[in-house]
Amino acid sequence: MFVPKMYREPSAQWIIELIRSNPLALLMTNGEDSEGPYGTHLPAIPDPLRPTEGLTDLAGMTLLCHMNRANPQWKTLRPAMPAVLSFTGPHAYVSPTLYPFSPAAPTWNYTAAQVRGVIDVISDAEQTLAVVRATARTLEADFGAGWDESGSIDHFLRILPGVGAFRFTISRAEATFKLSQEQSDTTRDGVCRHFARGDSGRQREVAEYMSRLTRAE
Repeated sequence: MFVPKMYREPSAQWIIELIRSNPLALLMTNGEDSEGPYGTHLPAIPDPLRPTEGLTDLAGMTLLCHMNRANPQWKTLRPAMPAVLSFTGPHAYVSPTLYPFSPAAPTWNYTAAQVRGVIDVISDAEQTLAVVRATARTLEADFGAGWDESGSIDHFLRILPGVGAFRFTISRAEATFKLSQEQSDTTRDGVCRHFARGDSGRQREVAEYMSRLTRAE
C-alpha cells in the first residue's frame, strides 16, 4: 500500500478504530491454480479476548474472520498462508469548485487500511461457532439494535457446516488518511465545512476525520 508521509495515520489506534468502524474487509490471497488470485468480502473483527487499548503497533494483533465454505477461495486457504485484508473507511469526492483558486484538479479524500499477515484455518466446530458468535455479538453491539442471539443458537448450529472460520494474525499494518493535507489551512477548512453540511453521511464522516486530524496536528 503506497502511503505518502503526509497521509499516514497519527497513531495505531486510528487504524484499529477504522477496522472496528468498517469491519467489511476484502481478503486477498494468491491461488494455487490458474483461478487465483482470490478476493472475498467478509467481516473481520478484532479478537474480543485480546484487548487492543493502548497498542502502538498492530503486529501480533488477531482478527476473527469467516466465509462460506462453498467459496472457491476457502478451498485454497492453508495454515500460515500469507494474505492481505483491506478495509475502506469514509471517503468523498473533492470538486475543484471547493477550492478558492484556479486552475485546480479534482481529487478524492479517503481513509483506508491494509493489514498483512498469516491465516490460521479453524477446523474445530466449537471454535468456528465461537467465531460466528463473537462476530455476531460485536457487530450487533456496534451497528445493531439490541438483538438477542440466544434464540438463534440452534440456527447457528444448523448452518455451521457451511461456515469456514479462521484467525488472521497481523504482521504489518498500513493506513491512508488522505484528508486534504496538501492544501492550505484555509482550503482544508472550506472542504471540511462543505462536507459537514453534506447530504451524504459519508461526507459528514470525512468531515469528522478532517476535524480530528486538524486537532491532532
